Amino acid sequence: MDFSPESLRSKIIRQLRYLEEFGMSSSNPNLKKITGTNLWEVRILGKDNVRIICVTIVNKQVLVLHIFVKKSEKTQQKDINMALKRQRGIDR
Repeated sequence: MDFSPESLRSKIIRQLRYLEEFGMSSSNPNLKKITGTNLWEVRILGKDNVRIICVTIVNKQVLVLHIFVKKSEKTQQKDINMALKRQRGIDR
């Protein structure tokens, strides 16, 4: 990968602050609902191509479940399963 950890960290924080300010709205162009789940995917595009999988919980709070570098066109099922597993661990 050809990016600095500081640059990537600032991009992730910027997207999380945007979520905090505007919520899980489909008007956010970097936010996409993952079909068949209650999960949302935040897309950080460009050479980093990072994804953040999150879910809305009580009182409109957003819970980040999984952050990963996306290497293929479609989000891998293993990444979705990881987020779902983490969500189940919290729901207990």
